[in-house]
Amino acid sequence: MAKDPRMGAYMIGVVSMRYGVHPQTLRLYEREGLLAPSRTEGKTRLYSDEDLERLEFILNLTRDLGVNLAGVEVVLGLRDRLHHMQEDLERLAQVLEAAGLKDVPQPTSSTGLVKLTTHGLRKR
Repeated sequence: MAKDPRMGAYMIGVVSMRYGVHPQTLRLYEREGLLAPSRTEGKTRLYSDEDLERLEFILNLTRDLGVNLAGVEVVLGLRDRLHHMQEDLERLAQVLEAAGLKDVPQPTSSTGLVKLTTHGLRKR
């Protein structure tokens, strides 16, 4: 049975120690909308594996790359939009394939980005 990545149950103290982050920092990330841990009936924060992956990404941006929280918000927003667009593209490809259009070009990279050539671009 595959484990659901959203099913982790890590409390704030455990996450804080594991990542070397003060609990207030985790609360700040939640207030800023960067993280959204689930809550128990007693309002205890529970961080899932998915939340921890997102936290690792945030910490990579802030610690390693020096990005401020406003920049982190922008990057996460773009990352989420790209993820949703990739899902939409995959659904569209499935619909087209089901309709008998099997020669639909597939993205060549994992990001789904199309490589541009110099043809058609103007130099300044």
